[in-house]
Amino acid sequence: MSVPIFIGDEISASAYRLAGIETRTPAPSELTVTLEHAFRESDLVLITAQYAQQLHADELAKMQARIQPLLLVVPDVREQVPVPDFAEALRSQLGVET
Repeated sequence: MSVPIFIGDEISASAYRLAGIETRTPAPSELTVTLEHAFRESDLVLITAQYAQQLHADELAKMQARIQPLLLVVPDVREQVPVPDFAEALRSQLGVET
């Protein structure tokens, strides 16, 4: 089993490093390449909402649709960019009211 990889800001990355997770803090121009490398190295890739926002919506959707490796969008320590509410999106698609 491979070690998960976190991609995000340095402050959030420090907490993930303490948990034993490999971390990457790429410049915006290096984000796509860093993700491609992470997908080859790990079965689980975590990316902050702030970094995920830098990707095109279609590109992010394709990455999240993969079964392997799993890409999860997580909040960063500052929570400047909200994490998408997948439960709400699923309820909306199924027509379930809350």
